[in-house]
Amino acid sequence: MTRPHAAAIVEDAWHRQVERVLRRRHWRNRVIGHVGYGSTDFVRIFARVVLSRSKDDIDDGAAHDPALDKTYGGMRSLEGRRRGWRVFFTAVAMDVPVTVTVGGHVAHARSDRSGHVDVTFRGHALESGWHTATVRAQGGDPVVVDVFVAADDVTFGLVSDIDDTVITTMLPRMFLAAWNTFVKHEGNRRVVPGMAPLYRELLAAHPGAPCVYISTGAWNTAPSLTRFLRSHGYPLGPLLLTDWGPTNTGWFRIGSEHKRQCLDRLVRDFPGIKWVLVGDDGQHDVTVYSDFAEARPECVEAVAIRQLTPTEQLLSHGVPVPTDELSRSTRVPREISIFYAPDGFGLLKILRQAGKVGGSRGDVAPPPVDVGI
Repeated sequence: MTRPHAAAIVEDAWHRQVERVLRRRHWRNRVIGHVGYGSTDFVRIFARVVLSRSKDDIDDGAAHDPALDKTYGGMRSLEGRRRGWRVFFTAVAMDVPVTVTVGGHVAHARSDRSGHVDVTFRGHALESGWHTATVRAQGGDPVVVDVFVAADDVTFGLVSDIDDTVITTMLPRMFLAAWNTFVKHEGNRRVVPGMAPLYRELLAAHPGAPCVYISTGAWNTAPSLTRFLRSHGYPLGPLLLTDWGPTNTGWFRIGSEHKRQCLDRLVRDFPGIKWVLVGDDGQHDVTVYSDFAEARPECVEAVAIRQLTPTEQLLSHGVPVPTDELSRSTRVPREISIFYAPDGFGLLKILRQAGKVGGSRGDVAPPPVDVGI
């Protein structure tokens, strides 16, 4: 095994010291549950174990019963007044035994160095559709999480970026990212126009299709992102996020590599699904999706890219043009459609014209379509 990076060793030592102090003050294990996914063959459950003084200290993002509303209906009355910095002040619980129960079947795991739990097990005997799993950390109360199980005959899926694709964050520019993430109230964050209707119509045209959100954002933001998606009518789906800070290989994680790994994992988990990949041209989504489509063209239905305005591009990375301007259409196979539009309404219009939303898709994909600059 590769020796952990020095920064990771220091961070782990700090977390252990903080954990010892808080446990002496009678803080206990609490579980923050996240939406999971699976097929009739397996399920993958996500959660995080942290320390808290009381149950009310935990922000799990759950303000409704998803079994009654799978499109994130409703919003907590106080959530619009929360500032983003609060979600980053958590005390992780490392190496805590965790029990996951799904459909009468039990799996055991331990939280990792950041308190995360990522459990995959087979033989659950669940039918397709929405189900619940129970996650219990040693010495803590059980938490119910939602799990979407895709049917064996599903051949369509939706993957979406989050930052500047569904929510305007102006990432990765450091100071603007810090302002939007840490300072601004949650209720003041702006939604990208038309993306929620686009996703709802795509999934309505393909009943039973999974919807997965992939982002380089930190897992700490999962509850606030869940509330944001819920309050703006986005379909319910698992969030595949990452951690900020030291890793076993370096000071920081590489965001594009995280997205590549998530896409590769989804292909392994759902080999029969062709994905519509939705992102923006402000970071490296075009490059990541192009590389993926080049390597696995049989797994990609289409690529839809939301175009940032020149002002958004300038604020995002300091240049008023897309970061992938020179390569955005050079590596995508001809049989893969790639669409560009400034918002979800424009993407929805051209996806309808291409037969990706409603109607017949046809046997041959149309040539790439480029709308705008």
